[in-house]
Amino acid sequence: MEINVRRTVDERPMSRFQVTAVVVCIVLNMLDGFDVLAVAFSAAHLSADWKLTGKEIGVLLSAGLFGMAGGSMFIAPLADRVGRRPLVIGCLATIACGMMASAFAQNLTQLVALRAATGLGIGGMLASTAVIASEYSSLRWRSGAVSMQSTGYALGATLGGAASAYLLMHFGWRSVFVFGGLATAIVLPLVLSSLPESLDFLIARRPAFALDKVNNILERMGVERISALPKTEPTIGREQSSASPLSHGTMGQTLCIWAAFFCVMAGFYFVMSWTPKLLVQAGLSAVQGITGGVLLNVGGMVGCTLFSFASARCNVVRLLAGFLVASALLIGMFGAVSSSLSVALIVSVILGAVISACVGGLYALTPRLYAPQVRATGVGWAIGMGRAGAILAPFAVGALLDSGWSVSGLYYLFCGPFILAVLFVVSISLKTSVPALPEGQQALH
Repeated sequence: MEINVRRTVDERPMSRFQVTAVVVCIVLNMLDGFDVLAVAFSAAHLSADWKLTGKEIGVLLSAGLFGMAGGSMFIAPLADRVGRRPLVIGCLATIACGMMASAFAQNLTQLVALRAATGLGIGGMLASTAVIASEYSSLRWRSGAVSMQSTGYALGATLGGAASAYLLMHFGWRSVFVFGGLATAIVLPLVLSSLPESLDFLIARRPAFALDKVNNILERMGVERISALPKTEPTIGREQSSASPLSHGTMGQTLCIWAAFFCVMAGFYFVMSWTPKLLVQAGLSAVQGITGGVLLNVGGMVGCTLFSFASARCNVVRLLAGFLVASALLIGMFGAVSSSLSVALIVSVILGAVISACVGGLYALTPRLYAPQVRATGVGWAIGMGRAGAILAPFAVGALLDSGWSVSGLYYLFCGPFILAVLFVVSISLKTSVPALPEGQQALH
């Protein structure tokens, strides 16, 4: 039996097996949200326990982000050689061990090293989960499925923050890392049973027993078996893309997606990490500041969900560009009303929704820019560039505050990255000939 495997996945309604694979990817992305917020919540208790300075806390908070950037840049590309699924399993084991070992750290140096190692696992894993979610989704739901992973981040941050608050109150900061390690270990059996290898990887790379593996996956999808692996054909307009994301045919779009990720993640992490403190500095109470931070994540879950459903009916590039413009406007508005509690809290929900949708939109767009042979590399490098922006933005904001910048001025400043991101995203659409039709009717490429 000869069938076009890619077209079959694109055009058939998604089976329960495919939906499960996407849900597993969303669950894995929750680990990122839990990791970031749990450590932020633990920082005050660590500081009191070990008598840490503000600079030392800053190093600790940055260690995980540096690890994530390194994992995205250097570990994620291995998925294009060894497979997406083995890399995810290896990274999960790294995260679980790093979390558990962090609970037994005896000094700052040990904890920073373990936080960086945990970050390597998270960074290496995220690119593969984005690719798998993309490759197992039908064409109609592809962008929506990948952008839903950002909902996983917000959900992980919210649940992780709540769990951390309870554990810190009753058991101390070490219990947070024990909980994270155990939660990650519990996810491993789910991955082993429900997360398949990428069909595109098996067909493009043809590892040992590739045909048997493809047929096993097709059977679980309710599709007839094939007698031979289909021939691999270069995607139109990207004949040279199998060499590297920086090869001649893909260099322009790669540089643009890097710049877009850098700008959006810089703005996202500025808003998410600094808003509680800046609200207090603007005149609100500490509780009100934390409330604003929580509402940002609640809005994030709503925004990513809305983007996911809208992307099934709209061109993803135009939709993303619209959310980027809305983010710039709302960040400016938030800066103007930051000293008014009732208005600021309302705007924070909407702001969290649109900026989280922007992150989800970039995750949805990036896998579709690359051929299967370099897809994990392309996504990993883009996420790594985004993490670089996430690392730089908090440091830059601290320096600007020390030099006398006002709270509203900082928010006005960070309208700029989202406007720049619009230009980069539009440039990508021009370079890749993105059609005007919605994704359900025509592919991005």
